[in-house]
Amino acid sequence: MGWQNKFDDPIPLPKGKPLVTLRDAALYITKLPKAEHDADEWQAAMEALLLVAERNGPTMFARIGMMRALNRHVERVFDSSRKEKHWGRRTLARDR
Repeated sequence: MGWQNKFDDPIPLPKGKPLVTLRDAALYITKLPKAEHDADEWQAAMEALLLVAERNGPTMFARIGMMRALNRHVERVFDSSRKEKHWGRRTLARDR
């Protein structure tokens, strides 16, 4: 199928319609400004696209590459409110 392979879930873009096929993703990368296009994350995303389109690799590789490149400036912050609380504390034998 090549470049007409579809992603399992469309990749949402900050502006514009989502990327549905590998060809959509490749066209998106080629339309980026040269400075951004040359970033390591975008080069890795393009390599993943080529692997999937030309060698029938798993589509998830291309999706992961695109998502990492799109979110490369997003800082991941630990949210401690999502951490599971340990309500039943164990007591040591010496504390009994």
